[in-house]
Amino acid sequence: MTAPSPLWVIPFGLLLASIALGPLLAPRWWTRRYAWVALPLGALVAGYYAFAGAGERMLHVGHEYVSFIALIGSLYVVTGGMYVRLVGRLTPAQNAGMLAVGAVLANVVGTTGASMLLIRPYLRGNGWRFAPYHLVFFIFIVANCGGALTPIGDPPLFLGYLKGVPFFWPLAELWYKWLVGVALLIGMFYFFDRREYRGHSQLEQLIAEEPDRFSLDGKRNLIFVGVIVGAAFLQHPVFVREAIMVGAAAASYFLTPRPIHERNDFKFHPVREVAILFAGIFATMVPALDWLAAHAGGLGITTATHYYWLTGSLSAVLDNAPTYLNFLAAAMGTEGLSADNVVHVAQFARDHSHTLRSISIAAVYFGAATYIGNGPNFMCKSICEHAGHRAPSFHEYVFRYTLPVLLPVLVVTWLLVL
Repeated sequence: MTAPSPLWVIPFGLLLASIALGPLLAPRWWTRRYAWVALPLGALVAGYYAFAGAGERMLHVGHEYVSFIALIGSLYVVTGGMYVRLVGRLTPAQNAGMLAVGAVLANVVGTTGASMLLIRPYLRGNGWRFAPYHLVFFIFIVANCGGALTPIGDPPLFLGYLKGVPFFWPLAELWYKWLVGVALLIGMFYFFDRREYRGHSQLEQLIAEEPDRFSLDGKRNLIFVGVIVGAAFLQHPVFVREAIMVGAAAASYFLTPRPIHERNDFKFHPVREVAILFAGIFATMVPALDWLAAHAGGLGITTATHYYWLTGSLSAVLDNAPTYLNFLAAAMGTEGLSADNVVHVAQFARDHSHTLRSISIAAVYFGAATYIGNGPNFMCKSICEHAGHRAPSFHEYVFRYTLPVLLPVLVVTWLLVL
């Protein structure tokens, strides 16, 4: 199939506009009807590919979608069966420490696992003075930037590993960018949080600064987390990996005592919302990615800077995992290499590490720029709202936090890539 007409990017644009404007202009209608927007637009594009004789392309995307939902959905269920007991109110220093722990943990259990494990105690500990920036910085650090050191950390790096990038390549090549980026974000968060904290009464501060205690209920679910993470490395046969993940999630759900779910206020709504919206996103973004793949050579993308900003910009509005793969394929194609050849990928990682560094760190970091850049972002937002806290709107997120706070970090990261 030849590259689709740019007109077929319109459904994707409509879906993005709906996600951005629906909750702002018609929140009640959007809450009840978002599925009637996302799924028909996705079905329209899927139908076009089927009638154009490229149904196999959509089947491949469908498999990627199932893998994506199986991973984040199973981790959501399993971590929902673990209750982090937090006695006391979180102070700015404790908040910064929790975000730092989350950034490290993201490389062990993935950004989804770390986010789902920590978001609830983080919200409870800050419930006495919650502000929207608490959620945004959590998404910036734990749900995205923290997971840049291992293939387990973030989906783009995992796909790169499956293609042939050595397992320890991200740690060896990205560690200093990770350290600087995470440190800058935590430093800015502490500045904001300390200023807000000083606005509360002295009595409230004394209560918050009483000794705090942490404990974990539902420890058996750590076994299921290990099963899910281990299953992520299985490549064949088809859907066995996903079946193991779903099986682990089902076992966790039925074996977890009900009081733990009740204390966590565990509901399936957040993962259902992500599943529906990303079904539409995965389908409607295919024409945009295919057009990019077909015309990448003529767009003048030649330097690490080009790859950094283009991969990043699209990762902010497309899912960052397929965006990573498309730019990896485009970069390798300019060197006469194939992204479907494991030996070629390993060679590219060795001989063109500067380009791969740009693509990798951009896909991970720019995924934090919007709610749709990475799967855990929407889940954190939904959990926050269901806990009774106000999450920033799509526009507020971008214009109040991404541009003035995250963008400078992205610029520093770009300078470190060069």
